[in-house]
Formats: sequence, C-alpha cells, structure tokens
Amino acid sequence: MLEIGNIAPLFCARIDENNKEYNLKDYIGSWIILYFYPKDHTSGCTKEACNFRDNMARIANYNALVFGISPDSILSHNKFKDKLNLNFTLIPDPNKEICSQYGVLGTKQMFGKSYIGVIRTTFLINPEGKIVNIWRKVKVDGHVDDVIAKLEECKNND
Repeated sequence: MLEIGNIAPLFCARIDENNKEYNLKDYIGSWIILYFYPKDHTSGCTKEACNFRDNMARIANYNALVFGISPDSILSHNKFKDKLNLNFTLIPDPNKEICSQYGVLGTKQMFGKSYIGVIRTTFLINPEGKIVNIWRKVKVDGHVDDVIAKLEECKNND
C-alpha cells in the first residue's frame, strides 16, 4: 500500500477516442491532485466532481492540477464531463490497472452483495513526484476544502 513519502507510481492512459494520452510524468513539476472515485453519474461522484470544478480557481492558486480516475470508459467520462461542464481531466481505467497501482480497490457492499470496487481516495503529489498526503475513504462534504488546506500548509512549509 502506498504511503506518504512514496514516489507516486507513474502511469499512462488513453483519455479520449482520438488516442490522446495522459502521462503522469508529463505533469511532474506541478502539484497534482489525483482523486479516485467509484462511478460516473452517481450522486456522490457527481458532488465530488462539482466541488473540484467549482474550486478550480482556488486550486490553481497553488499551481495544482486535478485529475479524476475511475474504471468508467472514455465514452462515460466524456458524457459525465460534458454534463457537468468539468474543467479538469478524467482518466478512464477500465482494467483497473491504475487503481491497483495506487491500492484503491477494496471490498464494497451493495444490496447485500460483496464486490471489489474503488474506495474513494485522493492523493496529493508534490512537484517532485512524491506523495505528500493521502485521504482514504473520502467523505465528499468538505473534502475539497481539506485538500486546499493541505496545499496551503505545504506552500507555507516551503
């Protein structure tokens, strides 16, 4: 399991139907907020995405970038992004390879059945590529404010 102080695992993923790729190493040098969420178009995930969207100006003050990752397809991400007018990149992980690298998969329950799914988790990665904070089992309310407070704390400690 990843811990604070670890180097963030690098990955590359196709993010659109034109074969455009996202490569984490291309963004080292900026603060990166990498948040994992279970599923597009669900209430909690919609609320979380909108909270990041609505706070992008505050986040940009710290030279930080936001990337959301879920096992949904490119098509689902595009619909979700368009519907909510999201102003950050969503990264599809249909094979759950990135989710596995980051250790965000776990047993969940729905309607009395167990399954392996994404546990809502956020990683804050510094410009050197090191994980400086991890929020596990995220509660959506207030989460973006917590992330911004941590960015402020890190900025003040530089």
